[in-house]
Amino acid sequence: MTTDPILRLDLPGLAKLKSGKVREIFDLGDAFLLVATDRISAFDCVMPNGIPRKGEVLTQLSHFWFERFAGDVPNHLLASAADPLPARLQRFAAQLCGRSMIVKKARPLAIECVVRGYLAGSGWKEYRKSQTVCGIKLPAGLTESAELPEPVFTPATKAESGHDENISFAQAARIVGPDIAAQVRDRSLQLYADARDYARERGIIVADTKFEFGRCDGDLILIDEVLTPDSSRFWPASEYAPGKSQPSFDKQFVRDYLETLDWDKTPPAPALPPEIVARTQAKYLEAFERITGRPLP
Repeated sequence: MTTDPILRLDLPGLAKLKSGKVREIFDLGDAFLLVATDRISAFDCVMPNGIPRKGEVLTQLSHFWFERFAGDVPNHLLASAADPLPARLQRFAAQLCGRSMIVKKARPLAIECVVRGYLAGSGWKEYRKSQTVCGIKLPAGLTESAELPEPVFTPATKAESGHDENISFAQAARIVGPDIAAQVRDRSLQLYADARDYARERGIIVADTKFEFGRCDGDLILIDEVLTPDSSRFWPASEYAPGKSQPSFDKQFVRDYLETLDWDKTPPAPALPPEIVARTQAKYLEAFERITGRPLP
């Protein structure tokens, strides 16, 4: 198993278009190369040390879901997880193995498509103030982590830095157009329901998740990552108890640790101690194994 996390990646001869909180994006001319590093962020700050193999979990789990959903919604993949790297990328095999995707050059929509099945995070904060989530009225008397009567579509704006902002469906429709907004809402709810039922059979509650869509050759396709511990709240079903915060398989564990520190949540972020790194890695790997039914290759 890899012991040193990959925190930065440069591929000589390939133009890097963007370096995000986790991913590096390279231009292959007729496609994009997405590479998930082992960086981890919390409170919009990237930690100085990462989680070994985290990028592999994100990539391989996304491949799993993309393939599962392929019959329901088209996606941006141009190669499967089992396909060999193209000849021009073979020299970078050691850096790319298990953590890269070759994808279509889609134009991302300017909204994120969030589906919530349980009351947590910013949704719980809003509910306590107004009994709503993104303006959607919910029944009275719900507790933290309660399952909602029906999953709700709660879009958000995309922020290059700082927090994404929850918006109403009407606002989303003004940004991307009413027809597109309705399409991504319906597709997001469908995908969430499928994933929720599948994961629940494997002992994981998908409390909420974020999908991203883009336009490519006139088609609306699923892009980015799908149902990973970075884009979702995964809770162990065996420990679920509404009325409080839940243990999780995602980076909430890191957030909870950081909350115990005397840190003002502005850069520079503190380094994560070895035991937090090891326990976080174990959570990511367990989530992968539970969902896919196999260990990470």
